Amino acid sequence: MKEEVEKIIGDSIKDLNVVIDQVYTSEEEGKKIFNIVLDSSEVIDLNKITEASKIINEKIDESKYLSDDIDELDIFSKEKGEN
Repeated sequence: MKEEVEKIIGDSIKDLNVVIDQVYTSEEEGKKIFNIVLDSSEVIDLNKITEASKIINEKIDESKYLSDDIDELDIFSKEKGEN
């Protein structure tokens, strides 16, 4: 799943100095959520998350990668110190 998303996103977030760390689905309160976790060697501030989210959302939408049973796309940064 991660490799497929990386292929869709391509180099479009490279200038933000962020990479895709994890991709997984989860379920919360009956909603199926598609999660993309970003990582960087730098601190990922809110502005960078917002920029990356816009780019990723656009690429995912264009590709029609997500199935109809996904209710939400959640893009967030990895907590520093996590493995």
